[in-house]
Amino acid sequence: MSQKENVNPTVYAAQQQTRRDCLADIDDEESFEPFDAEEIFELIRNIKDPEHPLTLEQLNVARVDQIFVDDAKSTISIYFTPTVPHCSMSTLIGLGIRVKLGRSLPRRFKVDVRIQPGTHSSEEQVNQQLGDKERVAAALENRHLLGVVNKCLSGVEG
Repeated sequence: MSQKENVNPTVYAAQQQTRRDCLADIDDEESFEPFDAEEIFELIRNIKDPEHPLTLEQLNVARVDQIFVDDAKSTISIYFTPTVPHCSMSTLIGLGIRVKLGRSLPRRFKVDVRIQPGTHSSEEQVNQQLGDKERVAAALENRHLLGVVNKCLSGVEG
């Protein structure tokens, strides 16, 4: 990453972080405590952007109103908004969200991570990559790529 695509991103104020009680039981695979969009947002809000020392929340890439949870069906859909329509880091951001939730949520959840419609010039291609389990697994086998993802997740609680 020699040059940043978005040298001066708009920075948004972070909300007051609230730690929800049911996150404490997240390691219990038998637990069927209901999850909601706010809890999922708590898990991803502090993921760092690959280009900037800012969080996905501060860049308005991740927002609670773009998270849809159907706890009864164990499905979560997350839409994220890249800071620029040609962002080459979009796949990496989506991968970071998938990895964080995969490490944090009970296995019963199927997580779908996608670009907010109309916000990226390669939306369809990025969504295909993020939705393909084999591509995601292959990406995570790449040590360098996994290192970048882990760096984005470093210091993220939850």
